[in-house]
Order: sequence, then C-alpha cells, then structure tokens
Amino acid sequence: MALTITPEEFAQRRSKLMDLIGGDAIAIIPSASLKQRNSDAEFAFRQDSDFLYLTGFNEPDSVAVLIPGREESEYILFCREKDPKKEQWTGRMAGIEGAVETYQADDAFPIDDIDDILPGLMENRSKVYYSVGNNAEFDKRVISWVNSVKAKVRNGVQAPHEFVSLNVVLHEMRLFKSAQEQQLMRDAANVSVKAHEQAMKVCKPGMMEYELDAEYIYTFRKAGMEPAYTSIVGGGENGCILHYIENNQPLKDGDLVLIDAGAENQGYASDITRTFPVNGRFSPEQRALYQITLDAQYAAIEQAKPGNRWIDPHNAAVRVITAGLLEQGLLEGDLETLISEEKYQPFYMHKTGHWLGLDVHDVGDYKLDNEWRSLEPGMVLTVEPGIYVSPSDKIDKKWWNIGIRIEDDVLITETGNEILTGALIKEIDDIEQLMYQ
Repeated sequence: MALTITPEEFAQRRSKLMDLIGGDAIAIIPSASLKQRNSDAEFAFRQDSDFLYLTGFNEPDSVAVLIPGREESEYILFCREKDPKKEQWTGRMAGIEGAVETYQADDAFPIDDIDDILPGLMENRSKVYYSVGNNAEFDKRVISWVNSVKAKVRNGVQAPHEFVSLNVVLHEMRLFKSAQEQQLMRDAANVSVKAHEQAMKVCKPGMMEYELDAEYIYTFRKAGMEPAYTSIVGGGENGCILHYIENNQPLKDGDLVLIDAGAENQGYASDITRTFPVNGRFSPEQRALYQITLDAQYAAIEQAKPGNRWIDPHNAAVRVITAGLLEQGLLEGDLETLISEEKYQPFYMHKTGHWLGLDVHDVGDYKLDNEWRSLEPGMVLTVEPGIYVSPSDKIDKKWWNIGIRIEDDVLITETGNEILTGALIKEIDDIEQLMYQ
C-alpha cells in the first residue's frame, strides 16, 4: 500500500500552527476551487497546497478554520454536504460526517452556512491569520466577516483589529520536510527516474517532442501519480527556451533534447531535468558543454549541506560554468572579472535551484534579515545548472542551439545531503550506453 501522510501528522501540523499564532488569533485557510476548462468541463482539480498541508482534505469549496484554545472545537471544516444525486455525476464527497470522522475536524458545517457561522468564530479574537491576495473574491468575504463583527462592538464584542499573513508562519513550517514527506518525495523521484530512463531508451530522430512527453505521462499515471508541472521537451533550439512547453516539434538527428519533467505524489513534487542527444551520440561541442554543466552540478551539490548558505551552490556552479566557457572560447577575459560582472549570464541566466515540496517552486524564504539563509536538515532543493547558446553573430556557429540543463532533487541531511533523484544516470558514457542498448 502506498505511503500517505497519517492523520496524526496532519493534527501535529495544525497544533504547531496554532501554537505559533497564539491564543488570541484565528486562522482561515480556503481550499482551491474548480477551474472551468470549457463550456461543460473543468480542469482536473488540484488542491491548494496550504490547505492540503493542514487538512489532507482533497475537495473544492472548503474552508479550514483554526481557533486556538476554543473549548468547543479548535479545528472547524466548512465543506460540501453529501448529495447523492450530485455524487452520481461528479464523484463522492466526504460530507459533514466524513470531515469529522475521516479528516479529524473537531466540528464541520456546510459551506453554504459559512457567512452565518464564521463571523461568530471571529468574536473576541484580536488577529486574523489569512493570506491576502490569492483570491480577490474570498478576500472581500473575509473583510465582510470582520466588519460584521465590528458592528457588534457596542454590545461588548471585541473585533479583530489586525490581519497577519498566514504565509509568514505556515510557509516556514512547510520548508522543513518530515520523514513522511521525505518518503513521498523519494517515491515521486523514483517514478520520475523511470520515466526519464524510458525516454532515453525510445528517443530517436524523427520522433515528435510530444511522443517523448507521452512516455512521461504514461509512466506517472501508471504509478498512480500526476505530472507535477507541464513537462518541457525541447529539441535543438527549443532547449534554449527555459520554459518551453509547446512540445510539438520534430526531434532532429544531431540535436540535443532537454527534458524537464517530474511526477507529483499526493501533492509532493519531484523535478528532474536531463539533456541527451536525439541520436544517442554527443557531438564534440555538445560533449564539451555538457561536461561543464555536469561538473558545475557536482560542485553545486557539494555545497548543498548544513551550515552553508542557500547561495553557495549557485556560486559554485557559476564559477565552474564561467571557467568552462572561458576555456572553450565562448567568453574572453579574466575569470574573476567575468564572474563579478556576471558576463556568464547570456549563457546561464537563472539561479541554480529552488525549494521543492508541495509546490514545484516551493514556499519558504531564501533570505532572513536580508542575508542568504543557511541550509538546514529537512530542506529539499533542486540543483540545476545549465548552459544555453542561442544563435549570435558573436558566437561560432558550431555552438548554436545547444541547450543543456541537468537537475536533481537534493534533501539536506544532518551530515550532508541525499540526492533523491540520484538513481538517474547523467554521465556521458552512461547515457550513450543506455541509448544504444
């Protein structure tokens, strides 16, 4: 049976959050809503990550409310009532009873009653923890609830007088992954590794980018997972477009193909990029730039350990890439000057990684008090240096349209790091051998 986050862990998360916000506060966390795809169908539902993190409840049109210290109930869930007729068309609902029995809400109410009930829960609470700006319509409702409480102040009711962004405390919690979260991410990584291996095995000149994309979707879905994001399958010049997602061009003999794709496991993402030759053999120029990128990634991963700063892996990758471009004649000048003046940016224009978790670009501050924060055990980040050479009359044509990125998912541990995606090959000889089996 697949691992899932236990009810006990969800309860611990809610308890910790309530401790952090304090006994005079109330926290309001809305779910995601269904999004219309066309006139009679919606997009596949994806729960809001904050809501999912605290509740495990995977239905739309829901609101979680945390009220620390409230005797009757501290955790209230507003959700849809069970409706057998609607369930026959659109699927099962937990309902009010399920919200309590299965999802451990202390109490639950129909979502249609929230305007009548929630203002009363705000009474005599001084702070409202809520993430403003994600949903303009819901923002208006929250403000209206506060105003309705303010209207009762002459009756001796205290109204909230301060809004605090829930992100400040909740996103710091989400930054550190528990043992259960880490295992879900390992499982997502393992499925993603299989998908990338399959793409390398079947790739050949003349295929369409979307044919390789289909290999990923099939592998993810067969394992009961979803794509964590829209996959990037960029052949040749398309590999130099950082967020290329059209995936509709033929793969040409002699080109590289860059594939950025990862599975999502119960909300938790993996994020892998590999670059390999369409015909299974690197050209001398492709081999040279690939090896620079790989060496940069190794140097960056070496810096991804407790006590180092978030920026240290990036700085290590920049140094290796700049030195490599200098050696190959793509840059000219003094190494230190090239680095300090960021002359590498036409070829390497992004950071070397990002946080990873319930969101692909996961939440959490990169700086604290305006200083790059230190890496700590439980954090998960990507390490993804790249080199992209777009056509230019200043560059020898032999380098044109070489786009390379190599990305792995790295968990910071007590003693160093664990490469969650480390089972996927990336050495040149290993890639060529796999593609020629």
